[in-house]
Amino acid sequence: MNIRPLLVSPLLVAATLACSQTAERKNGDGAGASGGVDASGGTGANGGLNASGGTGASAGAGVSAGAAAGAGGTGVGGAGISSGGSAGSFTYPAPVAPWQPSQACLDQAAQILAGMTLRQKAGQMVQADSASITAADVATYQLGSVFSGGSSDPPTDDTPQTWRTFVEGFESQASGFGIPLIYGIDAVHGNNNVSNAVIFPHNIGLGATRDPDLITEIGHITALEMHATSIDWTFAPTISPAQDERWGRTFESYSEVPALAAQMGVAVLKGLQGDSLRGPDSVVACAKHFAGDGATQGSVDKSDNVLDEATFRRLAVEVYQPLINAGVGSIMVSYSSYQGTKMTGNTHWLTDVLKGEMGLRGILGSDWAAFNQLSGDLATQIATAVNAGIDMLMEPKVAGQDVDVLEAAPAASGSANIPMSRIDDAVTRILTIKCEHGMLAPGYDSSGDAALLADLGSQAHRDVARRAVRESAVLLKNDEKVLPLAETAHVHVAGSGADSLQRQCGGWTVDWQGLGTNSKAPGVSTGTTILTGMRSIAGNDNVSYSQDGSGIPAGATHVVVVLSEAPYAEDKGDTTNLDLASRTPDVPVLQAARASGLPVVAVIVSGRPLIIEPYLDLADAWIAAWLPGSEADAFADVLFGRYAPTGKLGHTWPKTMAQIPINVGDADYETDPPLFPFGYGLTY
Repeated sequence: MNIRPLLVSPLLVAATLACSQTAERKNGDGAGASGGVDASGGTGANGGLNASGGTGASAGAGVSAGAAAGAGGTGVGGAGISSGGSAGSFTYPAPVAPWQPSQACLDQAAQILAGMTLRQKAGQMVQADSASITAADVATYQLGSVFSGGSSDPPTDDTPQTWRTFVEGFESQASGFGIPLIYGIDAVHGNNNVSNAVIFPHNIGLGATRDPDLITEIGHITALEMHATSIDWTFAPTISPAQDERWGRTFESYSEVPALAAQMGVAVLKGLQGDSLRGPDSVVACAKHFAGDGATQGSVDKSDNVLDEATFRRLAVEVYQPLINAGVGSIMVSYSSYQGTKMTGNTHWLTDVLKGEMGLRGILGSDWAAFNQLSGDLATQIATAVNAGIDMLMEPKVAGQDVDVLEAAPAASGSANIPMSRIDDAVTRILTIKCEHGMLAPGYDSSGDAALLADLGSQAHRDVARRAVRESAVLLKNDEKVLPLAETAHVHVAGSGADSLQRQCGGWTVDWQGLGTNSKAPGVSTGTTILTGMRSIAGNDNVSYSQDGSGIPAGATHVVVVLSEAPYAEDKGDTTNLDLASRTPDVPVLQAARASGLPVVAVIVSGRPLIIEPYLDLADAWIAAWLPGSEADAFADVLFGRYAPTGKLGHTWPKTMAQIPINVGDADYETDPPLFPFGYGLTY
């Protein structure tokens, strides 16, 4: 990956300060019209900052600042932002002020550790995939954790009660050896492995809201819906500042700007863990993936970072400090490498920097079988990872074998040796977080609150998701003020994303690669679509639909085409071609709509900015919906003007593939401008 030199310029000042939902957006007359950020100075009500600056000359020209920042200054990465408001204060880069566990929990962890056998310690350091073990194996190997990978669902169905029973079957087996099991899952946009749970927009959309209070509320609801299914640990949030839209996990990134990614990460952490890990609604969060997964060479998932150390720290490392300070219970290590050395086995970054310089006191876990990518036999792989700083091994297949290797490691020689002091440190961290979470308290019950099952997927929870859908929408173009649509308009709706729960939810939705993609047992869930929302507002008689755009009825006044990517997750989403015609099947539909002679609105349902510049003239208005989740009907509120757009781009929108990677602060950001700059967003 070629990272361009960073320039701290007025552009950076305006763009980074545009981290507030309250910034005023001026409506423009299309892509070439004035449409940058125009905000008066002051502190945003939702925890961001408003910029004092002018608007860019055009959407393509970017955002130019008319004045410098207020006290504290601003910049991307190393230059910093500070903000306040109802979400609390936020300063970036953050000082090194790490959360410290209580002395009571440190004492209890030490007391338990002193009475443990080496095999019991080894068991605590292994996290087994539910698909690879039986419940009885928890007791046999005295496992510290079980998790369900993206496709490791209960064997019968994904209903909430089934998940609860399934999880408790594993948790109950830990009672015999006295250290409760902590159960983990990728609840990355709601408790998204469970049918009928509320599915929130993915992080790329949430970053566009610039609303930390909303993100905290989303985290809290996610925690409640996890407790309903007796799950205590989520592998979220992803706080990687994605630097290249070709990366298949861009949709999991709040922003390309580390400061904004960190601010949103702290906000969701507050919702997930609450004020204390011991709180009744708290679950253990996991910031990921340390470090550099969003800035790899060529943006290939799990590949190498070739950045110099200063740039690597700015783009990939410093973003973790605010979450460490806020008490994140765990961090997951990236599959990726730094200058040829896998992060999973990198002692410098894991022990010297993350645990040493930055002060992480929580659990440091590996990703799915990541230690198997290290060189050597299994004993060497495990020793390399643990000696580098990994406390808990995520094992998808042979958990018992890992326990055997760890038990033998202190007596092993050479590359297979793990000092007893390192094992004791790892287990102490695991026990301490379990203690802080209340799991070592007398009378602890591993079962979540069964009463919460009634609220899982409730309307109250879905209403918060609807708010997130509205706030995340980013209006990119609005020629002749085509939007908002009149509620009396006769609208023909078309496109692959108009009536597809699968496409609007994206990856990590019941099934790993997206709803219904598991061929053995396709997942199902409930939700609403953009089409149903439009019909709810304008009436069935005034909203016709055909996916291919055919059959536009006489009397239609507008055509809305919802173009969408198919769902994907992880490296399955890596691509070298982001052209709209490559990523969606809907360009012919858009062309047919344009040929109708009616005003056309293009809605993009995608996990990242796509190359739309060649197609801009095919629609009068363009609006990004991102991956809105299960409550996409709320997007109709934006189309019909019941909610004026407030979303601002957290990721630069490139003009061409040749521009990628392009990020705010690049040396040529103003001379070779993107199609739409970071912080851009129109309104009505």
